[in-house]
Amino acid sequence: MNNNFKSALWEGRVQLGIWSSLCSPLVAEMLGMSKFDWVLFDNEHSPVEIAGLMPLLQAAGNGAAAPVVRPAWNDPVMIKRVLDIGAQTILLPFIQSAEEARDAVRSVRYPPHGRRGVAGATRASSFGRNPNYLNSANDEICVLVQVETREALNRVDEIAAVEGVDGVFIGPSDLSASMAHIGRPGTPEVQNAIKDAARRIRAAGKAPGILATNAEDARRYLDWGFLFVACGVDLGLLVRAVDTLHGEMTR
Repeated sequence: MNNNFKSALWEGRVQLGIWSSLCSPLVAEMLGMSKFDWVLFDNEHSPVEIAGLMPLLQAAGNGAAAPVVRPAWNDPVMIKRVLDIGAQTILLPFIQSAEEARDAVRSVRYPPHGRRGVAGATRASSFGRNPNYLNSANDEICVLVQVETREALNRVDEIAAVEGVDGVFIGPSDLSASMAHIGRPGTPEVQNAIKDAARRIRAAGKAPGILATNAEDARRYLDWGFLFVACGVDLGLLVRAVDTLHGEMTR
């Protein structure tokens, strides 16, 4: 199956997304049917495991939003399992160097171009019914690498230049922590670094991405040249809605 999200990034088309941490197939289906271009299912900072991740992908498949999965780590075994259950786009956390980015690319590709293990009847290959999957998968899988420390940001040009990397994602929370501004990603020093990162990633010919937690931040990041932007997190949206409703009822 063609990866429309990957094609959009290479064509320079903005992709607006929503971040999901709730681990619920019902929520996954609702988000997949939203008007966002992509929805990320987080396997790093949520309690979902592989067996629970597959129902999220199945549910999201009823909508048009492209599913993206963030494995817990840049680990070839984790990556292999996420791909086998049908993910076409993956976001690998805590990439610190060009070599780690190359490892990520090798993990998603079948030999001789990579080291992904070959399996027959997986959900990714329509349970073995797609005879061309093994030949087409390398081209259709989208690799996004996450830069989230000061050290990695210093190497972002090298990381973005790695062949097979389709996009570089900036993690504002961890980046601010590594810059001694933990919990304050809006600090000017952090925001200036984020703006410069977008410029450098685009100069390398790759798509810059980022997570925002509100529309104001998302619009600013788009103005700075980010191409794929998560505009909010489902858990945070729910918390704010619940607390706002309670406040309205008790004021």
